[in-house]
Amino acid sequence: MTDDRGRGRTLILLRHAKAEPPGEIPDVDRPLTARGYADAEAAGAWLARHGYLPDVVLCSPARRTRETWHAVAAGMTGSPPEGGPAGSAPVVRYEPGIYEALHEDLLALVRTVSPEAHTVLLVAHNPGVSLLSNLLDPARPVPDGLRTAELVAHRAPAPWPDLAPGHARLADHLLR
Repeated sequence: MTDDRGRGRTLILLRHAKAEPPGEIPDVDRPLTARGYADAEAAGAWLARHGYLPDVVLCSPARRTRETWHAVAAGMTGSPPEGGPAGSAPVVRYEPGIYEALHEDLLALVRTVSPEAHTVLLVAHNPGVSLLSNLLDPARPVPDGLRTAELVAHRAPAPWPDLAPGHARLADHLLR
């Protein structure tokens, strides 16, 4: 789905969009707000405009991250995540280990992606996703962490199994 095959690999880290506040339902079941849906679709449109179309999506199974991914996909393609003008749909993996994961756990998960994938989108939660960004490029940290629906794109020269701390420079970002 991506067009950056000659430029190494790209890891996009996205914090889920704005969710309803904690309440009577379990945290894992909190849905997005209307603003969350709009922000996620805008993030998807930004990804498409910048050529960051994922081959693989690693997504937490929490409701707010799944809804974020679906809105991002609609923003990228103008259609549901089954495909559209951007090409075929990426491989989507809903990984239970992403929910409440530490940054080291997220890095280990990214390392499981096939080396043939050139662009990976990780839809996750704080603090893990922000700390992973800082681990990958400590020279350009996201000082206050990613806010909801914010994303960063890291360029990695090595295949995913070889991804190492300090070896994926921060190349682009969408910060609100």
